[in-house]
Amino acid sequence: MVVLQVMGDATTLEDRIRAHCAEHRWVEATTLIVREYGPDIYGFLLTAHGGDDTATSEAFSDLTEALWRQLPAFRWESSARTWAYAIAHKLTLMRRRDAARARRRVVDAGVSELERVAAHVRTETVSFLRTEKKDRLQAIRDSLPEDDRLLLLLRVDRGLSWNEIARILAGDSSLDDATLAKEAARHRKRYQLLKDRLRQLARREGLIR
Repeated sequence: MVVLQVMGDATTLEDRIRAHCAEHRWVEATTLIVREYGPDIYGFLLTAHGGDDTATSEAFSDLTEALWRQLPAFRWESSARTWAYAIAHKLTLMRRRDAARARRRVVDAGVSELERVAAHVRTETVSFLRTEKKDRLQAIRDSLPEDDRLLLLLRVDRGLSWNEIARILAGDSSLDDATLAKEAARHRKRYQLLKDRLRQLARREGLIR
């Protein structure tokens, strides 16, 4: 489920982000990433945090700052979208390893617009997700382990390629070719097994024959 549609085609959006970066306009580039990709990534983070709105909101704030700080070092070995997802997943893993980690905040006065956009995305996305009714198939999906839900979200809801998924779930957008191929194949196999399991669960619930 895509929460909000990206404005314009993906190629044009990526080109606009890259053009800002070429001119060292990091706040503008990050704002564009957050505004256009933020809703989908927020949904990804919400799944990763088990539907906890507070934890997700904090994670999204951390992500916003991380994107802004790390964008100057981004080498465009993947799309900005994949890079942002990878950072989101990496931050999620870091939060799990260190639950007591203090939340960092953007302190630079020049990023007030970025903070405003991030707050808007959080508010609008939470509102959308809270009001959407879940059907019985969604309930089955929600009962799956977190890693399986994330895999379904990235492949089914976001339509990402296996290479993109491998980079995101590794928390690294610059995997070497051999590692990338191995991880992509592993996730593809896990996805096939997961689909079989979902069919079994759906049959058990009488949703399919």
